[in-house]
Amino acid sequence: MTRDEKLEKLIEDIKNDEENKKYTEQGIDPLFSAPKEARIVIVGQAPGLKAQENKMYWKDKSGDKLRLWTGIDEKTFYSSNLLAIIPMDFYYPGKGKSGDLPPRKDFGEKWHNKILELLPDVELFILIGKYAQEFYLKGRTKENLTETVHSYKEYLPKFFPIVHPSPLNIRWLKKNPWFEKEVVPELKEMVTKIMEK
Repeated sequence: MTRDEKLEKLIEDIKNDEENKKYTEQGIDPLFSAPKEARIVIVGQAPGLKAQENKMYWKDKSGDKLRLWTGIDEKTFYSSNLLAIIPMDFYYPGKGKSGDLPPRKDFGEKWHNKILELLPDVELFILIGKYAQEFYLKGRTKENLTETVHSYKEYLPKFFPIVHPSPLNIRWLKKNPWFEKEVVPELKEMVTKIMEK
């Protein structure tokens, strides 16, 4: 079986999984991207409703900020094949009391490794928010997200934990100026080096 056939089969398996049936029955496909040339994996939470409807991840203000932080222009972001986008859930989880619901607990466990097996050249995982960080830094996260992000150097060169680039995090960014002053330039530099190889 070729690599592309394996990916196709995996997508079918995800769509046919009992837990995802309600989405598949509505014609909703899992939203992730795994080009075989990918060198960087961006791991976020789960698609928002808009992303799911448009079948476009990070096509919003959060995405604009993420591209600013990583130094990747929009064209490169969507068409370079150097980035894989693998959120902690590939479907919009619904609305909760204060924003979107979290990704389903067992979702990453079930599917991420199977996708990563098809990405031989990955050098860096950008872990956005606590769900991605808790999953990939198993047992190594700090007391809270701020501490984990502040200790980002401990996880390099493979993992780079960052805060979500959402406009809702403006207060956090004001309270933690070190992030955009110290962390973002280092993230940008790492991403640039990997993508220019």
